[in-house]
Amino acid sequence: MKVIKIFLSLSLVVLLGILACQRQTSELNKEGTLGSKPSKTKLDAPILSCSSSSQGSIDLQVCAGETGAPAGFSIQWMKQVDYIANGSVWPSDETLLCHASFSGNANGSRYNLGANECVTVRIGDLLFDNGTSASCIDELFCGTAYVFRAFAHAGSTISKSDLSAIRTCTTMPCASAIGCTYTQGYWKTHGPLNCNPSSSGNTWPVSSLMLGNVTYDQDQLCSIFNTPAAGNQLLSLAHQLIAAKLNIASGADGTAINASIAAADALIGNLVIPPVGSGTLSNVSALITALDDYNLGITGPGHCQ
Repeated sequence: MKVIKIFLSLSLVVLLGILACQRQTSELNKEGTLGSKPSKTKLDAPILSCSSSSQGSIDLQVCAGETGAPAGFSIQWMKQVDYIANGSVWPSDETLLCHASFSGNANGSRYNLGANECVTVRIGDLLFDNGTSASCIDELFCGTAYVFRAFAHAGSTISKSDLSAIRTCTTMPCASAIGCTYTQGYWKTHGPLNCNPSSSGNTWPVSSLMLGNVTYDQDQLCSIFNTPAAGNQLLSLAHQLIAAKLNIASGADGTAINASIAAADALIGNLVIPPVGSGTLSNVSALITALDDYNLGITGPGHCQ
């Protein structure tokens, strides 16, 4: 009887040892080393290229590498002359440079890039659609070179990429224009109290504007400017339409854009633009682009400097 008990005890010890070894082997197979966490995949750095420019903006193409950029990316930039003055190195104090984040996790975002997929962003006249935020919203200086770099965002199972190679792009040369235009970024920061962060004075030439069939006062127009589009193309259209109408009211020749303005007003009709109302529109990107090109000086009388 005593022998049987000893045998059973030894068998139990052996069985527990086998189970422990199997568990340890399983953990090693899953994680590589016992007790360590699986390593995250490091994303490839994005590739930047200069697409086009105006006097106040630069279109920058961002292409993901083989790993993609599913969580989006960030871009940093500064004037090349400031970069050179700093010893051709980026300042450690990030408040000395501009940066913008383009999240791929936002609902409806166009910045969750697949392998080798590209997207173009306009620095100096950012389209604040889903996932976009920025520290610098003013237009760029004409005839000025800027340096850019970017990195792909981290995610729950991926590590952020290294910084990309530096890309230098230049805005178009300055030119004097009679009755010239400003971008929506300019009007957004040179209006009434809530659209005047630098307290530089209200330069809006009118106290109200009609968008579609609805009239908005300055405070309402400012609130529209300060509301991100978040996928609602009515807001994107309104931002450019307000700027175009303010440019014309300030003396800019509207011949090149009058037809687009009329088409935009007809589409808006009785819709009330957020946050004043809750109207929405889609499939109007061609009109938005036409108005943006006019405000940037790509078409029409030219951009003010």
